[in-house]
Amino acid sequence: MSTTWLDEVTWNSDGLVPVVAQEAESGDVLMVAWMNREALAMTLAEGYAVYWSRSRNRFWRKGEESGHRQKVSEIRLDCDGDTVLLKVEQAGGIACHTGRHHCFFRKLDDGVWEAVDPVLKKPEEIYRS
Repeated sequence: MSTTWLDEVTWNSDGLVPVVAQEAESGDVLMVAWMNREALAMTLAEGYAVYWSRSRNRFWRKGEESGHRQKVSEIRLDCDGDTVLLKVEQAGGIACHTGRHHCFFRKLDDGVWEAVDPVLKKPEEIYRS
């Protein structure tokens, strides 16, 4: 059996690897999610981020409901092989389900988490469930 690029990833005991999505142009860290082997292979094949939803126990194509897809320009693996970095172009400028540019909108200030980034679009306008 030959070794493939997927074999060089250190998968956790659940067969998953954490993935950091970084906006290629700005360098902003947009979000962190999980992928299994198939999701990573699908991401490469499709050119758009495909994650593994642990809560839904299924593949999750970023933007499948919101339209805020992530076009992948580069895939990197860290030095330990246990974290993937996706450099992406974020459609619509919104990566977070709260309607913000990224998921890291809360800042610790004097022992209190405060939202410091604005909602760009209300979630009820993004998701029609």
